[in-house]
Amino acid sequence: MFAYIKGSIADITEENLIVDVHDVGYNVKVSGMTFRKLPGIGETVKIYTYTYVKEDAFQLYGFLNRDELELFCRLITVNGIGPKGALAILSVLEADELRFAILSGDSKAIAKAPGIGAKTAQRVILDLKDKVSIEDTFVNKDASAYAAETEGGRNGLNEAKSEAVEALTALGYSASDALRAVRQVELSSDMDTEAVLKAALKFM
Repeated sequence: MFAYIKGSIADITEENLIVDVHDVGYNVKVSGMTFRKLPGIGETVKIYTYTYVKEDAFQLYGFLNRDELELFCRLITVNGIGPKGALAILSVLEADELRFAILSGDSKAIAKAPGIGAKTAQRVILDLKDKVSIEDTFVNKDASAYAAETEGGRNGLNEAKSEAVEALTALGYSASDALRAVRQVELSSDMDTEAVLKAALKFM
């Protein structure tokens, strides 16, 4: 129903946000990760929303970017994962970390979410593994500013970053640690996979 809402923050708790839009307050459920990134009361915020409707419920769930919203929508398609479970997962894992946990089969990382057991975490991986990709992680990220101005340069650097993460996980590092390391590398358009990998290893 609502693609997003934009207004000032009237009130905020760890699980709920009230956005004032022209004197109308919208109650929006948010993840712990989103809560920690929100500005203070009175500040303007733009929240991308998902409208959840059941016979006995009408609730907005909000996120600071479309990436988290997209993953939320995918999570709630998994049997046994409702909106509450999806928010719990996105409270302990950033979108990129969740994507890598799914791709690497890291059920323990997903199971850290409150109310999410090992079997449910494995079901998330099984159902979503073919619906996410490493490349999605690096599309439109701040790091792409280091890439060459041509589209080919951006794609080449994204590929090098993706391959570096894969190499780190093959060496035994966790997907989330590998991602963090690669994202800390000061990138330049002439870097290939080997250069990104060597630089990333300094952060492991």
